[in-house]
Amino acid sequence: MSKEILLVVEAVSNEKDVPKQVIFEAVEIALASAAKRRFEEDALIRVSIDQRSGDYITYRQWNIVADEDYSNPAFELTIDDSEEQNLGVAIGEIYEEEVESEVFGRIAAQTAKQVIVQKVREAERAKMVALYSEKVGKLVHGQVKKVTRDSLIIDLGENAEASLPKDQLISRESFRMNDRIRALLLEIREDSRGAQLILSRNAPAFMIELFRLEVPEISEEVIEIRSASRDPGLRAKIAVKTNDRRIDPIGACVGMRGARVQAVSNEMNGERVDIVLWDDNPAQLVINAMAPAEVDSIVIDEDAHSMDVAVKSDNLAQAIGRNGQNVRLASALTGWSLNVMTSEDAEAKQQEESQKLIDIFVTGLDIDDDLAIQMVDEGFTSLEEVAYIPMEEMLDIDGFDEDLVNELRSRAKEALLNQALQAEEQLDDAKPAADLLAMDGMDNHLALVLASIGVISMEDLAEQSVDELLDVEGMTEERAASLILTARAPWFAESE
Repeated sequence: MSKEILLVVEAVSNEKDVPKQVIFEAVEIALASAAKRRFEEDALIRVSIDQRSGDYITYRQWNIVADEDYSNPAFELTIDDSEEQNLGVAIGEIYEEEVESEVFGRIAAQTAKQVIVQKVREAERAKMVALYSEKVGKLVHGQVKKVTRDSLIIDLGENAEASLPKDQLISRESFRMNDRIRALLLEIREDSRGAQLILSRNAPAFMIELFRLEVPEISEEVIEIRSASRDPGLRAKIAVKTNDRRIDPIGACVGMRGARVQAVSNEMNGERVDIVLWDDNPAQLVINAMAPAEVDSIVIDEDAHSMDVAVKSDNLAQAIGRNGQNVRLASALTGWSLNVMTSEDAEAKQQEESQKLIDIFVTGLDIDDDLAIQMVDEGFTSLEEVAYIPMEEMLDIDGFDEDLVNELRSRAKEALLNQALQAEEQLDDAKPAADLLAMDGMDNHLALVLASIGVISMEDLAEQSVDELLDVEGMTEERAASLILTARAPWFAESE
C-alpha cells in the first residue's frame, strides 16, 4: 500500500498542478479519519507519512491539562495521570501514542479523494489569489461562461473565473454566452466558498484604466488623471493634468478627431465623457468641472466644504443637467458639495447673509451701519474674529487707527462675555423635572441643557426626534436614539 500512496500523490500532483505536500496532507487526513472510527468520537488522531517510502504511522494524541481543567477523557489527560505514568510531558503539551494504522483501502481512498478535491480547490484558489492580487484595480479580459440572475461568470483563462455582478454592469448593456468582455478587477472577496474575483464595468476606475490604455501619455505619466466621476452608460467627467507644459492634456485625451475618447466611450456603451482641466485651486476646478455651463461667481464655505455656484438664469438648466446629472458629476469630481443657483438668487442670498452680519456688528459692537458694512466688506464674519484677530491685520484696513481697533476689540470681547453669561443664566433658570433627572442614561448637565431648550420632562423628551436632539452639543445619533427610546418606555407599558 505504501507504493500505491506514492503513485496516487504523483498522479494527482501532476494532473492538478498542485504541490505533492498538499496531496500528502490530504492522504494523512483521510487515513486519520478512517482510523478515528475505532475510537471515541472526539479522539485526536494523527497520521505521518514518510514521503520517500510511502510508509505511515498512526498516533493517538492527548492534550495535557491541569486537574481542574479536565473535561473530556477522549483527548485529555491530567498532569497527575501524566506524572503517574511517567509520560514526561507538561501542561499545554501533547502526548502521542502509536496505534494500529488503517489499511489504505477503499474507504480510506474514498475519504482521501474527497479531501484531495477540497485541498486541490483550496490550492487553486490560493494560486489564483496570488496571481491576481497584483491586478486589482487593473483591466482584465475574459469570456462570458455563464449568465445567472445576479451576475455573469467570466472565464479569465488558466482555470480562473470571476464574477461580474449585474449591478456592476453599465446600464442598458447585456452579454450572452461566449461574448468577449473587458472589465476592471474591483476586488478579491473572501467568503464561505473561498476567494472570488469581483469585476466591475461601472466604477470610475474602469474609465480611468480605459484612458490609460488608449492614451500613451497617461501610461508614461506625462498626463495624470486626478479625478473621475460617472453616471454609468450616460455621462462621465474626468479631470486631467499635464506634467509637461508642452502637452495639452485635454487634446491628448481627446485624440485626433476624437478617436481616443471615442474608443473609451464605445467601450462604455456610448457613455459621453467630459474632459476637464485639473486645477489646484478648488474654485477654478469647480468652474472647469461645471462645463459646458459658464459660472458667474462662486462663494466658498470652508467649514461646510461646500460652494454656492451662481450662473445666469438662462444657463441654469444646463448647469444642473438632466435630473441634476451635471452638478452631481461635478460635485463627485471635485469633492465639494455644490449648490447651483441663478446669479440673482446668489446675490439675494449674499445680501441677506451680509445684512445678518451687519445687524450682529451694529448690535454687538454698538456701531453705525456704515462701519458695520465696511467690516463685512473686509471679510469679518463674527464677533470672535473682531475680538481676537491680530491688531496688525485690523490696522491695515483703510481708516482704522489704533484707538478704533482697541475699542472694537474691547466691545467685541464684552459682547461675547455677555452672551456667555446669558447662556449660563438660561441654564440656571431651566429646571428639569424629577423624572427627567432620574431617567436612565441622563446626567445633571444634560438635563439642564435639555431644559434650556424646552425639554423639561420625560414626556417632552419622548416627543423629540433624533434630528432635533443632535443640535445639543456633544450629542450623537446613538445616544439621542437611546434617550428617546428610554423616555418612550412608559408609552409601551401603558399599551400593554
